[in-house]
Amino acid sequence: MGFTSCGIAKARFLEEDAPRLETWLKNNFHGNMHYMENHFDKRLDPRKLVPGAKSVISLLYNYFPEEIQKEDSYKISKYAYGEDYHQVIKEKLFALLQTMKSEFGNFHARVFTDSAPVMERSWARESGLGWTGKHSLLITKKKGSYFFLAEMILDLELQYDDPFKTDHCGTCTKCIDACPTQAILPNNTIDGSKCISYFTIELKDEIPNAFKGQFDDWMFGCDICQDVCPWNRFSIPHREEHFKPNPELLNKSKEEWQALTKDAFHSLFQNSAVQRTKYAGLMRNISFLKK
Repeated sequence: MGFTSCGIAKARFLEEDAPRLETWLKNNFHGNMHYMENHFDKRLDPRKLVPGAKSVISLLYNYFPEEIQKEDSYKISKYAYGEDYHQVIKEKLFALLQTMKSEFGNFHARVFTDSAPVMERSWARESGLGWTGKHSLLITKKKGSYFFLAEMILDLELQYDDPFKTDHCGTCTKCIDACPTQAILPNNTIDGSKCISYFTIELKDEIPNAFKGQFDDWMFGCDICQDVCPWNRFSIPHREEHFKPNPELLNKSKEEWQALTKDAFHSLFQNSAVQRTKYAGLMRNISFLKK
């Protein structure tokens, strides 16, 4: 199916995550992402998403690109170079599900990839795939962090992997030091209300002027904390045709981005995650970046 890693954890209530999530919300680190306040219990217990669930299968899918955008241009996060990952990975998950049913008989399951109240990184850690870095993303020793997470929650009892217990970030603070908006706190926590990805994707209001000049030319998302992470020296280019970027995206200058028309936006980002910010949102971001 193209997934690079797979781990299995016992479906249970994530008791240790509950106070962390509650504190994160109380501190308003979710900014205007009010949907994060919803389904608190479901986020912590997959059995509320899939009645009778016994197992959570976690999978990783590489998206590290072979080529990146030209220097001195407005930047898009690497995960959005190609087609929208939600659709691409969901199709692979459904195919995997059908293969499993043909092998094991009928069972009840749901599949997810960043599309429901699922604590993805916690389940990946529970299933032994990696640890949570200081930038809050999952890291693996052999592949870094440039991958999508996906889950299958099902009512089959399976053989479970051991949780990943070791934090291999050690005393490294490269991601904390590199974040221009100081969104990465010292305790493996992100203040989402200060994150460049939040401002350029999630925030629908005007970007606060207090952050002017701090975005390092990122117009959609941000990869700074991953780019500086030493573990990403092990990242290798993906082989997924659907994630290959349009050459036009890689080669546009700042002036060409500033002159982008609505028709050109929809043509360039037809099946892209960039559609989430809409044309008006992307142009707002570009305007904010202009000196």
